[in-house]
Amino acid sequence: MAQRLSPHMTIMANAAQKAARRLLRDFAEVEQLQVSIKGPSDFVSQADMRAEQILYEELDRARPGYAFLMEERGGSGSENWAWRWVVDPLDGTTNFLHGIPHWAISIALEKRLPDGGSELAAGLVYAPAADEMFWAEKGGGAFLNEHRLRVSARRDLKDAVFATGIPFAAVTPGRRLAFARTLGTLMPIVAGVRRFGSAALDLAWVAAGRYDGYWELGLNRWDIAAGLLIVREAGGYATEPQGGGDPRGSGDLVAANPHMHEKLCEIVRDGMEAARTIA
Repeated sequence: MAQRLSPHMTIMANAAQKAARRLLRDFAEVEQLQVSIKGPSDFVSQADMRAEQILYEELDRARPGYAFLMEERGGSGSENWAWRWVVDPLDGTTNFLHGIPHWAISIALEKRLPDGGSELAAGLVYAPAADEMFWAEKGGGAFLNEHRLRVSARRDLKDAVFATGIPFAAVTPGRRLAFARTLGTLMPIVAGVRRFGSAALDLAWVAAGRYDGYWELGLNRWDIAAGLLIVREAGGYATEPQGGGDPRGSGDLVAANPHMHEKLCEIVRDGMEAARTIA
C-alpha cells in the first residue's frame, strides 16, 4: 500500500502479508494438507497453525509487551495488558480446505481504558486470494487497500442484500431455530441473503457497501474484532441484536448501514425470542 500507515497498522499489514504468502502456498496444495478434526465442520489444518505462528512471531517481535488473544493459542501475556492483539489466522478454514478462495486473516488491536475496559484501536482483514486488505484505525476512517470505504446507502429492505452464517452440525438446536425464524422472516422481503463462510470478510463487505447488513449468533471475539471497527469507521453500526453494546460476551451480532441496522436488529431479536418461546 502506497498510503502512509501508522506504526501499528504497518506492523499489522506486514505480519498479515507474511502469513498470507505461506497460506497461499498451502492453498495451492490444499489436497496435501494433513487435517485434524476439532469438531463437526470445524477444522484445524497445518496451514492454520503455521499462519498463527508467523503472526505471533511477527507481532510479538514488533511489540514484545503486548498480550494476545488467538484462535488456536488462546490468551497469552499479562492479564493487566495495556495493549492486546486479537488474531484469527485463517477465518474461513472450511472454505480454504475445500479449495474455495474466500478466506481471510483478521488482526485487531485493543487498548485498555482507564476504567478497566477496552476499546478497539485498529483492525485489519486481509483476503490474500483477492489481494484485498480492509483496514481501519479508530477515528481515522476505513479503507480497502488505498480507497476510502463507506457503508451502503440503501434504505428499503426490498433492495437489501444481507449476509449471515448458516448454522451447521455443531450449533445448538436453539440457535438453529433462531436462525430459521430470522431467515423465514427476511426471505420474502429482501433482495437476497448470502452465506460465504467468513465472518471477518462478511463484516468487511458490509463496510465496503457490498452487503447492506450481516447477522450471526455465537461468534468468537477473534472472528469479529477487526471487522467491528472497520464497519464502524465506514459509517455503519455493529452491535448486539438488542441494539446497544459491543457483542463481547454473547457473540451475537448485527452489523448494517444506519438505515438498515434497527430493522435487522428487530427481526433478529424476534427470531431469538421465538426460539426461546418454543424451547
